[in-house]
Amino acid sequence: MNRYKPEGMLIGSLQNHEYISTQKGLERALERHVILEAPAILCDHNFNLHVALGERMRGIIPREEVQYLRDEEIKDIAILTRVGKTVCFTVSGFERDGSGEIIALLSRRQAQMECMENYIRTLMPGDIIPSRITHLESFGAFVDIGCGIVSLLSIDSISVSRIAHPSARLSVGDSLFTVVKSIDERGRIYVSERELLGSWQENADLFTEGQTVRGIIRSVESYGIFVELKPNLAGLAEYKDDVSPGQTAAVYIKSIIPEKMKIKLIIIDSHDAPIAVEPLDYFIDTESVTHIDSWTYSPPDCKRVIETVF
Repeated sequence: MNRYKPEGMLIGSLQNHEYISTQKGLERALERHVILEAPAILCDHNFNLHVALGERMRGIIPREEVQYLRDEEIKDIAILTRVGKTVCFTVSGFERDGSGEIIALLSRRQAQMECMENYIRTLMPGDIIPSRITHLESFGAFVDIGCGIVSLLSIDSISVSRIAHPSARLSVGDSLFTVVKSIDERGRIYVSERELLGSWQENADLFTEGQTVRGIIRSVESYGIFVELKPNLAGLAEYKDDVSPGQTAAVYIKSIIPEKMKIKLIIIDSHDAPIAVEPLDYFIDTESVTHIDSWTYSPPDCKRVIETVF
């Protein structure tokens, strides 16, 4: 079982609570070299992170122990941005401050080093892993794949249906599964999500010709309007005035054509009211399947082949 989770996935567990609540618990964690989590509540003038533990315990992550970097100096901003967030750590020891209070010395760097050595470096393209969104950019989302170590989920790998910005699909703090897409020469990992969201046929099978369903207008072109029905499925509607990307639409399904990988739609109505983001439907059992060698999006009878080979 993988013990190297994205930050924030351990803090609510009973085991984590029992370890961080008392000095004895922290001493056991030190002996067993357990990775724990707690909120960072303060960065002092020396850029040491103060962590909220039990009622009578205080934890400090010294500046040099805040982050594991192989070839770089840790930046002050990287420390400041941890305040108010959950951080992972191992217990390094204990000391008394000037008033005699016992302080737990913690290391996020050590937890990340262990994660890198025992987990991240063992990953291969095609591995399915838990991830957590840390921040969004126009070109993609950065995801925590273990102990605060981040990977890039590029915008074109989020889904087959095109989106203008990752915020159309994702929010900071979201937990999701991704598949390892590639690993560069420096060992940096890039991940993808679209391979887990079903093929064209799997998504099209959820709909029937003659239905009127909800969709999201993603693109308005001179030759037609692309409407997303599912993250990995979009159809094309005839051009219509007074519609714009991001609107919710009621669309009539005119035809479903697997051999051309097309769904023809008619827009019945559209409006600006936002809709709640629905939980993602994975077409792979992420509890039992941990690796895929390849993925084919296009139907067997379609001349155009869209696939990923890991």
